[in-house]
Amino acid sequence: MVTGAAGFIGSHLMNTLSSQGHNVIGLDDMSTGDLNNLSSSKLRYSCLTGDITNTHDMINLSNTLSSDVDVIFHLAAKSRIAPSFDNPQENFNVNVMGTVNVLELARRHNARVVYAGSSSCCDNVFANPYSASKHLGEEACLTYCSVYGVKTSIARFFNVYGPREIESGDYATVIGIFKRQKRAKQPLTVTGDGSKRRDFVHVYDIVRGLIDIANKAKGEGETYNLGSGEDISILELANLFQPDKIEFLPDRPGEAETTLADITNAQRDFGYQPVGDLKFHIKGHVYGDG
Repeated sequence: MVTGAAGFIGSHLMNTLSSQGHNVIGLDDMSTGDLNNLSSSKLRYSCLTGDITNTHDMINLSNTLSSDVDVIFHLAAKSRIAPSFDNPQENFNVNVMGTVNVLELARRHNARVVYAGSSSCCDNVFANPYSASKHLGEEACLTYCSVYGVKTSIARFFNVYGPREIESGDYATVIGIFKRQKRAKQPLTVTGDGSKRRDFVHVYDIVRGLIDIANKAKGEGETYNLGSGEDISILELANLFQPDKIEFLPDRPGEAETTLADITNAQRDFGYQPVGDLKFHIKGHVYGDG
């Protein structure tokens, strides 16, 4: 089962799992997801519309799931730091109580949980509502593992990019925004002086990492960083797109100066080795040759 199944990352995971021959059930409230993201062949999956914070939806889902569901990939969340300042209650409701509801579902069905954590939990988790809510989601996973014996593992995502990344709205990725602005022949908007550094990881590496965690991790609350192990400044990133047309905006609060994944645990436990090439991805999308 995959929550957030029709979203950017969830849809790639759904399509990969079904293509590998797994029977997969997806759940998505369609707030940012799109069923068009899912494979048109509909190989071996179904996707239900539902909300992890809605008790009725979760009861219906529990009744739908067969007794042999063995893993729940919990990707559904309110993401991004900036929107969390305006809607802190929604962030805590979805990212904490929604996660508790998913853990309860796993407990009833004796399923293991792979929780999509956030790189923001590697820094000051109380710098913004989003980071705090994702941190509490991790704590809920550890509690259910310790108290109820639910097998849980935490996969902390760094800055994910790749096909179907969100390009507009509150939940757009920085690469998605730059792609859209480049196509529209607009200046690329960089917050602050562009010196903040981020670890960008391709969505295909994330999917491989998630599946490996489900298959190989012990489920004892382990935490794995899924990043590239390299970082780049936002200004350097903008220059890869178009160095001659950049507009600087005021800095945003609550954001870390640097994110850089220590992928040692993932390399040791399941041989994680990211292969995505950020520069090739950008060059291919901007200039159409890759």
